[in-house]
Amino acid sequence: MKTFSINSELFKIYQGLLVGYCLISNFNNSGEDEEVSSLLRSEESKVEAKFSNIEVNEYPSIAVWRDAYIRFGAKPKKYPSSIENLIKRNLKGNRLPHINKLVDIYNYISLKYLVPVGGEDLDKVEGDIQLTIAGEDEVPVKLLGENEERPPYPNEVIYKDGIGTTCRRWNWKEADRTKLTEDTSNAIVVIELLPPVDTSSLEQALNELRELITRSCGGEVRTGTLDESNQSVELV
Repeated sequence: MKTFSINSELFKIYQGLLVGYCLISNFNNSGEDEEVSSLLRSEESKVEAKFSNIEVNEYPSIAVWRDAYIRFGAKPKKYPSSIENLIKRNLKGNRLPHINKLVDIYNYISLKYLVPVGGEDLDKVEGDIQLTIAGEDEVPVKLLGENEERPPYPNEVIYKDGIGTTCRRWNWKEADRTKLTEDTSNAIVVIELLPPVDTSSLEQALNELRELITRSCGGEVRTGTLDESNQSVELV
């Protein structure tokens, strides 16, 4: 039985950490959904307006991830969190391209709630998934858009399965091996929160994520939250 779990040490280091999960099975990820595309374009416009007179790095829900990255030794200017990267791309006028329906949906959720969101193809995952702290001998991994395999640094926060890392520097960049494609039919999507973002925001984000996936992709959808008192969930 596959599980998704969070290393208990992370709750001690990053107090208030919450990770919402959405497990989707037997869904259709092919094609493009006009409703989702329209929502994404609309949210991009709202982000442009919101941050027209606000420094992205200083916005509370962005700054907290910069602080988290610094704690495990990453330079946030060079390696921004996924949500900071989305916002800054948008402010440069770079509209997010269509990747596949599930990625489009979670990019929309990420921009609307200003939280990191990512996902993995569960049929490409080997064994259990962990959000954990990298050790001294992690296996080199090829990330999206890169040609060379590199191992995570010791103490880096990573997602990993039985083969190796599936996402480096917490939510900075995902591995090519487990990426979501139009052929994906079983997946996990995670929404990560650190204070000051609260539980009610996570519940709203998970509810909207579930509703959009159900309408756009079909399949069976199950959501929940991992926290210090509930650190793991069975994937199937």
